[in-house]
Amino acid sequence: MSFYDRFVRNERHKEERQSFPLAQAFSCAWSGVLHALRTQRSMKIHAICALVVVVAGFIFQISGTEWLAVLLAIGGVLAFECLNTAVEAVVDLVTATYEPLAKIAKDCAAGAVLLMAIAAACVGLIVFVPRIVALITGAAGIS
Repeated sequence: MSFYDRFVRNERHKEERQSFPLAQAFSCAWSGVLHALRTQRSMKIHAICALVVVVAGFIFQISGTEWLAVLLAIGGVLAFECLNTAVEAVVDLVTATYEPLAKIAKDCAAGAVLLMAIAAACVGLIVFVPRIVALITGAAGIS
């Protein structure tokens, strides 16, 4: 069995109405996440930022509601980055030369990541800035 037959739902599967095993579906999904992490500079940056934010969450003992907001923001940014990677790959697959519509597709996908990252940064500011300010003013003895 080839790699393609194991990991890609092909015409034979569709014709025979074979289901794609759940384990293979998860394997494909993780493969996509790892591909984005290995190949995309922005994904690496977002993952490092996510790690820093999670560590900060433990240090500052943020509340359950704050964890929810932070984790949804992190998940959103990483998911959008994966979607951006997928859009770029598909556009590169179907276009060999510069195409204005290809540029629009890539720019819009990148813009979606940017908007999600801005929203995530706002969540981070709301959750962490008051704690950092309290830490600094408390450490300096300022009331």
